[in-house]
Amino acid sequence: MNRREFMGMLAAASAAGMVLNSRDVLAAGKGTALYDIKPFGNASLLHFTDCHAQLTPIYFREPNVNLGVADAVGKAPHLVGERLLKAFKIPKGTPEAYAFTYLNFEEAARQYGKVGGFAHLATLVKQMKAQRPGALLLDGGDTWQGSATSLWTNAQDMVDASKLLGVDVMTLHWECTYGQDRVLEIAEKDFKGHIDIVAQNIKTADFGDPVFPSHVMKNINGVQVAIIGQAFPYTPIANPRYMVADWSFGIQEDTMQKVVDEVKAKGANMVVVLSHNGMDVDLKMASRVRGIDFILGGHTHDGVPKPIAVKNPGGVTHVTNAGSNSKFLGVLDLDVRGGQLRDFRYKLLPVFSNLLPADPGMQALIDRVRSPFAEKLAEPLAVTEGLLYRRGNFNGSWDQLIVDALMEVKGADIAFSPGFRWGTTLLPGQTITREHVMDQTAITYPYTTLTDMPGSMIKTILEDVCDNLFNPDPYYQQGGDMVRVGGLTYTCRPNETMGKRIDNMRLNGKPLDADKLYKVAGWAPVAEEAKNTGGAPIWDVVETYLKARKTIARKSPYLPELKGMQGNPGLAA
Repeated sequence: MNRREFMGMLAAASAAGMVLNSRDVLAAGKGTALYDIKPFGNASLLHFTDCHAQLTPIYFREPNVNLGVADAVGKAPHLVGERLLKAFKIPKGTPEAYAFTYLNFEEAARQYGKVGGFAHLATLVKQMKAQRPGALLLDGGDTWQGSATSLWTNAQDMVDASKLLGVDVMTLHWECTYGQDRVLEIAEKDFKGHIDIVAQNIKTADFGDPVFPSHVMKNINGVQVAIIGQAFPYTPIANPRYMVADWSFGIQEDTMQKVVDEVKAKGANMVVVLSHNGMDVDLKMASRVRGIDFILGGHTHDGVPKPIAVKNPGGVTHVTNAGSNSKFLGVLDLDVRGGQLRDFRYKLLPVFSNLLPADPGMQALIDRVRSPFAEKLAEPLAVTEGLLYRRGNFNGSWDQLIVDALMEVKGADIAFSPGFRWGTTLLPGQTITREHVMDQTAITYPYTTLTDMPGSMIKTILEDVCDNLFNPDPYYQQGGDMVRVGGLTYTCRPNETMGKRIDNMRLNGKPLDADKLYKVAGWAPVAEEAKNTGGAPIWDVVETYLKARKTIARKSPYLPELKGMQGNPGLAA
């Protein structure tokens, strides 16, 4: 079906009173209109990030709580629901509204279906590359972690899938949790001659030597494009230090400026930073470092439909963020003439798996890597009566299930679960399988803990994590959302300073005693000694909980009482 035939079909359907954005009509058109992006300019970059090893199509609900504080209030990416639609002029009730917001999620998910999947992403990548000769595919990181098969194959499934997808350049974050030796093995063997890993801010801890190239120079139809890598700056803090014991990270803004100046001296017509900073950090960096044309960002999982223009002493830098879970593909078309950027076009395309046919070669690879684990992955554990999702500043119903499981199975008064942003969504009535549990828990340090902890320490932990999330200076935001809590209630004041954001902590309605010891369960400890304590992996704890119930009642994710957030466009509780 060509474009004219497709548009004729839509006109006829409209005359007949059919809902044009219905799943059946979209499927009949095979997504022609949505993916009919006319090429522009003379150089193109494709970008995806934070796929978290999701090779097959999934559901993924966007957050209804993504608070901005200080200068970030009311600005992308801290917009949710109708505020986001209004800011980016996206009509309600459309496939795009489903992709970018949580609104009417259950109904929209059943109407438009699953998103992502590498076979469907591969089809879209091939289509865009065929229309854009020389286009490069950039991977923003968090690619090798987040699924059972990635964990069980030591990331090999994602390494092979990335090569087949045609990734040209990538940077790092969760990849490092396989250990520095495994990362180097992949870089030097699997990726050599195929995929460049770039990271200007990863250096040896002893002498400060580069571990990876800071950048690569690519010629796209005569346009010299420099791609500079920025790995997640706080990897040794957010994840176990012992996994990258010989490497140092950090934002390293001064070094970034030096690399930008270096590539310009080499003749770069375009300077692009492939970043895993998180969008708030990217926005600040864009305001301070001169000479960057575009930052293609990741880490915070924000699907931002249009680039944000940031002024700096050298001009303007455009900052993007391309969502997560193979759900989006960013398409950046550049018009570069006389060595200067004259104009550009950007589109963040949702990957609807029922609109894009599966690429046969990629589907064959996926089937092959999943085959040895098929029975184990598909084992039913329980049925959920409510929506299970993770994403949000404070909690999700999947997180609520996990902390409930920790308290019950471990015999704890209180439970903590990390504020991870990855993890797929289940619709009401779906069977929870082992694969779904692993989608929430598949990490290389899955140990559970049970600790006697005084009330004063519990407050210190909450204050520390809250500062990571709501520090007004983005350079002090060290990744992740707020730690999820079970059994405990509290009040949060995001606009306050460190030590003053958390109060009114209660357990079973009674104030927490600063000196009293409480049994606190948790998982994903970053301390090396936790490996030897013998704590059961979190997936075993959750499975035990699910199998004992068989049916999981609707979980209402706990949201602390928030002070000072009235009218915040990042809050739609």
